[in-house]
Amino acid sequence: MNPLNHWHNSDIYYMQLAISEAKKGIYTTRPNPAVGSVIVKDGQIIGTGFHPKAGQPHAEVFALRHAKLAGFDTQGACAYVTLEPCSHTGRTPPCADALINSGIRRVVVASLDPNPKVAGNGIKKLKAAGIEVVVGVCADEAMALNAGFLKAMATAMPYVRLKMAGSIDGRTAMASGESKWITGNEAREDVQKLRAMSAAIITGSGTILADDPLLTVRSQQLGVAIEQIPAPKIVVVDRRGRIQKGAHQIFDHHDVLLWREDLTTLLKQLVSVHQCYDVMLEAGASLSGAFIASGLVDELIVYQAPCILGHTARSMFACEVQTLAHQHRFHLTSVDKIGRDLRMIYKTLNT
Repeated sequence: MNPLNHWHNSDIYYMQLAISEAKKGIYTTRPNPAVGSVIVKDGQIIGTGFHPKAGQPHAEVFALRHAKLAGFDTQGACAYVTLEPCSHTGRTPPCADALINSGIRRVVVASLDPNPKVAGNGIKKLKAAGIEVVVGVCADEAMALNAGFLKAMATAMPYVRLKMAGSIDGRTAMASGESKWITGNEAREDVQKLRAMSAAIITGSGTILADDPLLTVRSQQLGVAIEQIPAPKIVVVDRRGRIQKGAHQIFDHHDVLLWREDLTTLLKQLVSVHQCYDVMLEAGASLSGAFIASGLVDELIVYQAPCILGHTARSMFACEVQTLAHQHRFHLTSVDKIGRDLRMIYKTLNT
């Protein structure tokens, strides 16, 4: 892919708009990726669209329809798409065919689609039809929208986000287990966004026994109706057999998977059986530590409250590290103030 300074400023501008379109579907499209598209002709935006839900038309089709309904001719226009147009017939016809049939002369794509059913074939089909194709404009930003989908297609493993809330001294609860609430309302509302974009939420038996949580998406501030958001699959890791189905309120609201085997197999099964590509871990120190020790965490999201709970309070992670040589290191990618708290996002060094 070309360095950023090799792209035309106009290509970057229109792709940024396409990425904004893609973000409109970030909570509703799974298991499909979030994709946006913008159609431009003679320097004028004539159509925009995004993929809203699996089974519905893709972003390119909505953008072409928008242009047509507005009375524009797409012959000779340029299409900007955040992910390679599909070339196969699934629940909807190929988007590459729609672009070809509409008379589009140039297609700018942010990133290739690693799905084996596409994997460059969409680009090949467009080029074979005589369409100029440019790939790589704003690729990193576009790919960040679909981290789970892209990882699952490439590795058959999901993208795992571990969420943790704690104090300045790295404590998540008092020794008694009291933890409601360390962080403020704004931080807890921000967690709702993480849940809404997750296909599965993993928790542990200790959390179920201590807190009896619902782990629901219930925010009214997501910009989309709750009923349009696919409910995340709930997984309770219970390797000691402490949980009985139906004994806790979480079983009243979810199709719960009670898991008693190893964590790697769980993640593989979430992808292969349940099509869960974005996974969120909301658990206590033991299970969170086990995921970190096993190298299964892609992203660590820490909400830090401006308080100190003391050395007897419970720690964030129960993973044993004997020497500095065996420490688990992450790199900090962002720090934001969320209400009175800080949200720090870390990624593993190999992502």
